[in-house]
Amino acid sequence: MSETHSSTDWPLWEVFVRSRRGLAHTHAGSLHAPDAELALRNARDLYTRRGEGVSLWVVPSSAITASSPDEKDPFFEPAADKPYRHPTFYEIPEGVKHL
Repeated sequence: MSETHSSTDWPLWEVFVRSRRGLAHTHAGSLHAPDAELALRNARDLYTRRGEGVSLWVVPSSAITASSPDEKDPFFEPAADKPYRHPTFYEIPEGVKHL
């Protein structure tokens, strides 16, 4: 007797779609699939049915590491003590007409 698996037993994949050339990929949603190839095919069928995409990325959810919005202040605080990262830190010489 064969064992059946529900789609929730499969890994969760995050789907990113680029709608036009020159634009960044944006998160479109998530889906369950047994492997990357099937995740890509399912993402195509689910998120680009109207031809709105030119490129798809599928990434295992387990491979994504993200910061929490609750940790925003302490996480991004170290950048505040590095003023050289801001364009206003630098003076533009008088002779420079275009950057």
